[in-house]
Amino acid sequence: MKKILFLTISMIGLNAAAQNVMTPELLWQLGRVSPLGISKDGKNIIYKVSIPSVEENKSNSKFYSIPVSGGNATEVAEYASLLNDKNISPDGKLLLASKEIKVGKVLGKDYYPALEKSEVQVYDGLDYRHWDTWNDGTHNHVVFSPVNDKENFTDIMKDEPYDSPQKPFGGDEDYTWSRDGKSIVYVSKKLEGTAYATSTNTNLYQYDLATKTTKNLTESNPGYDTAPQFSPNGDLTWLQMKRDGYEADKNDIIVRFKGMDINLTSGWDGTVDSFTWSADGKKVYFLAPINGTKQLFEVNFPGLTRIAITVRQLTDGDFDVTDIVGFSGDKAIVARTDFNHAAEIFSYDLKKKTWNQITKVNDAAYSKIALSKFEKRYVTTTDGKKMLVWVVLPPNFDKNKKYPTLLYCQGGPQSALTQFYSFRWNFQVMAAQGYIVVAPNRRGMQGHGVAWNEQISKDWGGQVMDDYLSAIDDVSKESYVDKARLGAIGASYGGYSVFYLAGIHKKRFKTFIAHCGVFNLQSMYGTTEEVFFTNWDSGGAYWEANNAAAQKTYSQFNPINNVSKWDTPILIFQGGKDYRVPIGQGQEAFQAAQLQGIKSRFILFPDENHWVLKPQNAQVWQKEFFRWLKETL
Repeated sequence: MKKILFLTISMIGLNAAAQNVMTPELLWQLGRVSPLGISKDGKNIIYKVSIPSVEENKSNSKFYSIPVSGGNATEVAEYASLLNDKNISPDGKLLLASKEIKVGKVLGKDYYPALEKSEVQVYDGLDYRHWDTWNDGTHNHVVFSPVNDKENFTDIMKDEPYDSPQKPFGGDEDYTWSRDGKSIVYVSKKLEGTAYATSTNTNLYQYDLATKTTKNLTESNPGYDTAPQFSPNGDLTWLQMKRDGYEADKNDIIVRFKGMDINLTSGWDGTVDSFTWSADGKKVYFLAPINGTKQLFEVNFPGLTRIAITVRQLTDGDFDVTDIVGFSGDKAIVARTDFNHAAEIFSYDLKKKTWNQITKVNDAAYSKIALSKFEKRYVTTTDGKKMLVWVVLPPNFDKNKKYPTLLYCQGGPQSALTQFYSFRWNFQVMAAQGYIVVAPNRRGMQGHGVAWNEQISKDWGGQVMDDYLSAIDDVSKESYVDKARLGAIGASYGGYSVFYLAGIHKKRFKTFIAHCGVFNLQSMYGTTEEVFFTNWDSGGAYWEANNAAAQKTYSQFNPINNVSKWDTPILIFQGGKDYRVPIGQGQEAFQAAQLQGIKSRFILFPDENHWVLKPQNAQVWQKEFFRWLKETL
């Protein structure tokens, strides 16, 4: 019996060792699950699966229905009728939507109709381009129409040169019907040109269908007001940031109740991603980062009673809850990911605290590969704080071997580094190619309290750089880390981090990879489109001689000031349509490396923005990423 057991265990070990691992090619064959909601009858979950086609260089999608308790999925050809549509008015007669409306003169032919073949653009203020698109005078406007006559629409924003949904990422979460169907509430930043580019002041506006008048509901708040919803009892609820110009401010849930604005999360040391009301109107469920993950929370709504407002974390574990789909009895239906698994839909029993995986779109693919291992580690920083660091280990990890190791520098700079599953910066793929990944929750990360999150502002090259080095130095003490083969990688602010570390790392790293990174803070200030971001994080303009915070940024924290100390190979990716971190940032960095005789490579994606979205471009990105590591590490 013992011999049989030993043989069985041995065979299991051999099978695991023989398994394949995740590759960039397999990564882009996985189905991408997007939950759409729970069906009207409450019995099924409706969801979409998109699968990229590298050959066709596009994604193809199918829609499915699956019981809320799990079971077999059924493909559905027409899914919209299965779901409640928040954009249909309560009486079922009107449809709320958005439409691009031409309202401004920008093009040469707008000014000179006879010169219709001219290719000229004329601007009198900033906001002349945003994210990856030049302003051509068209704006997103909220419209409504009869349900069966979409072309007969009413533009509630008329000839206003403003957007709703907000560009570049806004969707139908930016507008909603009131409970009685007599008005529409929508989000807009009603500023133009330079004022638009230097402010984050979005407001909630209410359009009255009977009077055709619009009222600003949040005029007193100078920061972001977003995501309007109405409670089951008809109380307007939304997300709010307080400070103008600060895009990563604490995000709170506000309820307007009997003329008073009640902040449900003001006493909670965190920031809210998204929320939804319970069916009985007694509590609000929300998602938020916490300790290197994203979890489901709830907060009670006491109205004007003396009952204390209490925030309670409902889920916990080494995973991210990425979407609240809805509720079925005592079960929350959510989407979930971790470093080893793309999003799938799960149910979570709120009473029993148990999970049930509903969709299993990618289970077959994962069953054929050895999964990476990951662990949570706490590192003491140079200022005596405890910093969470994710360490991702290769499949079939052997502690007696030595592995090349990558320090991952997160972008943002104030974004959470959690159990995300990226189709580009994918830790599973990196580890599967034999690299250890070290991912520190350095200063500026959400999920560790507001103070930790805010400390990076105006201190880009300060404590956060010590945090990076503390993380890699601590993990490098392990015998399985090959200290002679360390690399640093990152995008956006992570790319800035790479450029900055290249000048101060003191021979720690053997290679660097930066994607759309900020290299020159002065030219970044002069060419980026959302100037409020650079004003806040850099402290102001580089020409403000009496602005101590700005001068410290441009003198001490500008990577260009340490370029003479560069001595390490560097790969630079850049999107040609990236207007957040414009192309010149990557060009300047590559030119600096080349002119100093440093091994370097510049890879331009002319038709990509701050990300890489097209399947074939994404494959090139992966191949070049690992080709560079093979050459230099």
